[in-house]
Amino acid sequence: MEIREWRKDDYVLSTDTSKIDIKTVHGFLSRSYWAEEIPMEIVRRGIENSLCFAIYHREMLAGFARVISDFATFAYLADVFILPTHRGKGLSKWLIQSILDHPQLQGLRRFTLATRDAHRLYAQFGFKPFARPDRWMERHDPDVYRRRNNE
Repeated sequence: MEIREWRKDDYVLSTDTSKIDIKTVHGFLSRSYWAEEIPMEIVRRGIENSLCFAIYHREMLAGFARVISDFATFAYLADVFILPTHRGKGLSKWLIQSILDHPQLQGLRRFTLATRDAHRLYAQFGFKPFARPDRWMERHDPDVYRRRNNE
């Protein structure tokens, strides 16, 4: 897939996975509410198999998101974060808009995400609670990483 880059002030947003500081991504995710204790290898595999968007400030990672998609009908937005020292600068809005504008993610029937605390952010971009939650199901194993780390 073609690498894309955008610029805003002193920040660069890139889809180049070779630039991603996996240790920083892992450090944030392993302490997040949605991926607590995630192993480094799982983060690496997720990055390798997703369309990733990383924000850099002077070549240091400032934010991240990844999209899991078939690029035809469906996409799932995951692992979105802006590091604390870079918050309050409009980077999350820039990141989400850039993701939604990406040429490979146009014409999708469904674009989903899960969030505990950023509903207002995503609502600005047209995301809504499921219209028919009774049609959605999931298999959720919240202790999968903890068990893996204890093996």
